[in-house]
Amino acid sequence: MELLRIHGTGDVRLDPYERPATGPLDVVVKMKSVGICGSDLSYIKIGGIPTPGTLTALGHEGAGEVIEVGAGVEGIAVGDPVVVNPMMTPGNIGSGGPEGAFTQELLVREARLGESILPIPDGIDYDVAAMCEPLAVAMHGVNRAEVKPGDKVVVFGCGPIGLGMLLWLIDRGVTDVVALDLSEERLERARALGVRAALNPAEVDLRAELARLHGEVPSYGRVGVGTDAYIDAAGAPNILTQVIMMAKFHARLVITAAYMKPLEFPAGRMLTSEMTITTAVGYPTEMPEVIAAMPRLKDKIAAMISHKLPFRDVMKGLEIAASPQSAKVMISFEEV
Repeated sequence: MELLRIHGTGDVRLDPYERPATGPLDVVVKMKSVGICGSDLSYIKIGGIPTPGTLTALGHEGAGEVIEVGAGVEGIAVGDPVVVNPMMTPGNIGSGGPEGAFTQELLVREARLGESILPIPDGIDYDVAAMCEPLAVAMHGVNRAEVKPGDKVVVFGCGPIGLGMLLWLIDRGVTDVVALDLSEERLERARALGVRAALNPAEVDLRAELARLHGEVPSYGRVGVGTDAYIDAAGAPNILTQVIMMAKFHARLVITAAYMKPLEFPAGRMLTSEMTITTAVGYPTEMPEVIAAMPRLKDKIAAMISHKLPFRDVMKGLEIAASPQSAKVMISFEEV
């Protein structure tokens, strides 16, 4: 077997790997499909988690078939098609623990049905099932925005997480959504999901466009645009200031992108808007809800996958995932 691991800054290798023995509370999942996440690319750039030089196993967006079950595990059987919830594993699979999903056989320690191991519904293929993790991240960001039908929302970034947010917003009846990205390919994917507008912020006057689409609202001697909530899934350092300067009274901003450096922002301007800035990370409770929605949304979810490569080409997959033309890059453990 092999395992994709980081050895240092920019140094990622497909290493020979011998899977640890299955303990009485563990299960082994034969991987079928694993998504490449932006976090994987960030970990490689950093050089390991939590610190550069830490040997780090990669892969946390995985689905597969159970092939071994420890004697003390309840409710899970050999042959079950499952999604792995890495946040519910003791080693946080693919984000700093000894295991990562970019391997032929994944050991899931202390496996628990409904927590770290979730059944895949009938009729859902492994590629769609493996989208559960990023879609759960996206759902948590939308949940943190506390939006409802009739709200006006702006999403910065139409990568896999941003597209997932657009999917959930529209699915919940929040249809007045503006999507922003620098890539025309990603904007086209946003349009296909049914957003009201998809714009390149480098090519338009964003405030003027949002004022046209969402109107304007007077607030303490100034005028803000009528957007109710902004979600930052892009991570550009100018977004925070840009939003604060145009936010209306009691607007909300949710930051889901990972910022590696401190940001300066005009806190004084916030006094006249009383806007709320919060963050969203991971998916504390969302994975089961995502899985339940998959039979209804499977075609839209499948359309978010832009590339599918075999495991032997995972290095090429990492390069593709770093390009702005890609959406979700999926690594398959079946012959394609």
